Amino acid sequence: MNDRISAGELFEQLAERLELRWLAGREGAGRELESGSTLARLPSLVGYLNTIYPNKVQIIGTEELRYLDTLEARIRWETIQKMVAARPLALVITKNQTCPSDLHEAAEESRTALWISPRRGHELLTLLQFRLAQALAARITLHGVFMEVFSIGVLITGEAGAGKSELALELLTRGHRLVADDAPEFTQIAPDVLDGTCPTLLQDLLEVRGLGILNIRHMFGHTAIKRNKYLRLIVHLVPARSDDTDAMSRLTGDTSTRDILGLAVPVITLPVAPGRNLAVLLEAAVRLHLLRAKGIDPAQAFLARHQQHLRQQREST
Repeated sequence: MNDRISAGELFEQLAERLELRWLAGREGAGRELESGSTLARLPSLVGYLNTIYPNKVQIIGTEELRYLDTLEARIRWETIQKMVAARPLALVITKNQTCPSDLHEAAEESRTALWISPRRGHELLTLLQFRLAQALAARITLHGVFMEVFSIGVLITGEAGAGKSELALELLTRGHRLVADDAPEFTQIAPDVLDGTCPTLLQDLLEVRGLGILNIRHMFGHTAIKRNKYLRLIVHLVPARSDDTDAMSRLTGDTSTRDILGLAVPVITLPVAPGRNLAVLLEAAVRLHLLRAKGIDPAQAFLARHQQHLRQQREST
């Protein structure tokens, strides 16, 4: 799990897009920002100058520089010292404004990264906040094949040899798209959203027993690959059992949830047996999930109809 980012890494990732230049504190390139309980107590990862509750990246705009200029010399120096004493990941000056010499000196002495950009404050705030939130988000790697089926992200899981890759290959021939095989990575980018991506090493690849590694992009074209997708459903493959006599599951299906990074993800379990068309069954499972998301549940509708029929029979006797 990647749960930290350094000032140097952040600068490299955004330098071109934000036109950043490094003014002082280059020795602070290794200073790191970590996710976890420490960040939970802070008001923001990125924000305008705040000496009471310091942000981890302090943006210094026109108003902040004007405020510093209104301070008496001793208080100004104490304010700047308080800024760097909080050990921010970086200080960023907006709109290519002239950097005050005392701020430059304090950043150099404290080894605090001091950057400057021609961009306006709100642009810096938006992009820095997004990048840091993405880099420090909770992340997990799961075993399975992650695909886009009927526009939603579906993770196919099961024991080794259950037929996950063969099912994925069949779905690809039916026009669905592959996100990642074997080890998709999921990042919690919002309180209720898990974004699934493919590790760089496995990009475009699908391993099928008997055929080896297949390059799906080369075989099916660029449209067969999806860069990322939100996880909405898990389809779990299990061997079919001859002694399965649960009458209720025959009506409602085998449904449950799986906890992933604190989120309850719906799970539909499909029994695998010779002669069963798993691609058709998985497509039906996805369609059923979409209907349930709209509040339409065929099983519950049937049970309600059955109860009504019984009531009518009792009333007629």
